[in-house]
Amino acid sequence: MISSNFSNCLTANVKIRVPFFDLDPANVVWHGRYFQYFELARCELLESVGYSYESMQASGLLWPVADSVVRYVRPLTLNQLVSVTACLREWEMRLVLDYKIEDENGAILTRARTIQVPVDAETLELTLGAPQILLDNVDEKLAELRKTAG
Repeated sequence: MISSNFSNCLTANVKIRVPFFDLDPANVVWHGRYFQYFELARCELLESVGYSYESMQASGLLWPVADSVVRYVRPLTLNQLVSVTACLREWEMRLVLDYKIEDENGAILTRARTIQVPVDAETLELTLGAPQILLDNVDEKLAELRKTAG
């Protein structure tokens, strides 16, 4: 189930002004473009825990999306300013991220979840578990958050 409660997880946020080239013939954002918005927030989140695409490659893993769910609550429109937030729910065996897209007033326009699995970069075979660098970095970031919250 996709949760829009992001109070208990690592998050990152990006702001986007909807460009003309993302619209479909109905003058709303084409459904496939949402995944680009999710990717921007996901990259921001993974970079904030020191696990960018370069770090992934250095760890010998690729993280393809194995599953996704999107709930389009309200359409996004031309020049609309939106906030896209990614929330890291799981990271030890796979990456589970929830997303929400909100308008300037905080109304939720879209909710989504992606599940990514670790794959050996050379053999393209599924591997078990995340690399130690990701585990350590997430633990460190969570410890920092606990200190500031407590």
